Amino acid sequence: MSSPGISIIIPVLNEAGGIVQSLERLQEFRARGAEIIVVDGGSDDGTVGLALPFADCVTTAARGRGEQMNAGARKAGGGILLFLHADTRLPPATPNLIAAAIAGGARWGRFDVRIDGSPSGLALVALMMNWRSRLTGIATGDQAIFVTREAFEASGGFPAIPLMEDIVFSGSLRRIARPACLREKVTTSGRR
Repeated sequence: MSSPGISIIIPVLNEAGGIVQSLERLQEFRARGAEIIVVDGGSDDGTVGLALPFADCVTTAARGRGEQMNAGARKAGGGILLFLHADTRLPPATPNLIAAAIAGGARWGRFDVRIDGSPSGLALVALMMNWRSRLTGIATGDQAIFVTREAFEASGGFPAIPLMEDIVFSGSLRRIARPACLREKVTTSGRR
């Protein structure tokens, strides 16, 4: 099997209600060579079985996004790792956008985010997240962080902490290089 350029790593926990739809959206990328890796943290709702037909690899790890994403990175065959929350949708041109950023010298980056949901304040929250990230070079998992394998390994990967593993991880990456802050938006759920 040839090594795909991008490995999309999705940590999940009890996502049976939406995992099929989430993974169906990624099949276009998979058809173009992206590898889809789902890492389950102990679901008890059938998430794993539902994910199997739509992923190149479904594996398990200790519960916690950091642990799960590190486990996915160990399984990944791609030279670029894209960490994606199960409730986040990528723009259609994602592989080309990431490839262009890496070709332009980026070692890691993230997308701007749009938050779905009814509270009117979510648009302002997204605007502030994007602005803060551009200013500080810190990204959240909702922004679909991507990284070269070399930069991932140099950073030490995600910390095994219960919250804010994405903030700590992007802080480690920032010490290696500034992020590519892509203005194209991923759309994430406002459910949390």
